[in-house]
Amino acid sequence: MGNTAARQIDRIDTGPAFTQADADALNERFAEMSTQEMLATLFAEKAIGRVGVVSSFGTESAVLLHLVAEADPSVPVIFVDTLKMFDETLDYRETLVKHLGLTNSQVVEPKPEVLAEKDESGLRWSYDPDGCCEIRKVEPLARAKSGLDAWISGRKAFQSVTRQNLPRFEVEEGRLKINPLGDWTKDDLEAYFEEHDLPRHPLEAEGFLSVGCAPCTSKVKPGEDPRAGRWRGWDKTECGIHGASSPLPGKDDDGELPAGYEPVF
Repeated sequence: MGNTAARQIDRIDTGPAFTQADADALNERFAEMSTQEMLATLFAEKAIGRVGVVSSFGTESAVLLHLVAEADPSVPVIFVDTLKMFDETLDYRETLVKHLGLTNSQVVEPKPEVLAEKDESGLRWSYDPDGCCEIRKVEPLARAKSGLDAWISGRKAFQSVTRQNLPRFEVEEGRLKINPLGDWTKDDLEAYFEEHDLPRHPLEAEGFLSVGCAPCTSKVKPGEDPRAGRWRGWDKTECGIHGASSPLPGKDDDGELPAGYEPVF
């Protein structure tokens, strides 16, 4: 038998795309760079792979989306429509997409079969907000992010005590998570809105400082945390996209509630 090249063994790389060391290196590299320059550099170098922006199209979303559009308007912008959104938010999304010239705006929704099985009445938000967020927001976004190597979040440290000390880069399940506005203040955002004459969310003027799903969003009172209007009355501060929510006592892994638990309206 003649000389033949050694057979190459196919291997599947199951390691994470990014490690904490990668995030630390990026945080050090971009520490002194402006947000706009950082985004432009990241998109131009393509070193972070397939990247997308996740936006709620809430009261502060226009700032990040404008920064992204200035750097590269073709970057995918993902919106999770839970089918419980304010009409004003849906209209605002269309306004911003057109105003900013975003060319790759995507919408992801919960699966109809999951809603039929786990929220047939559409009222799960009233007695199990964590379970509602899981099927209407967390799972759909997980599907949307499955094709991404990195995703960009609009979180800011000042929004809540649960969001303090946000790094620009962190790693989540092997995927790079980027927080370009992590160190921005409310004054920074307001100045940017004014400088670039950005459209405001129509509900902001009515006292809704953080806008999510309609049933679980209320007006914020003077002096309150900007996110105080989210899930008011519940021991809940996040939908689960940016961190685990605290399950209700006695709720099993399938999200079913203990016998006798009554909805709260």
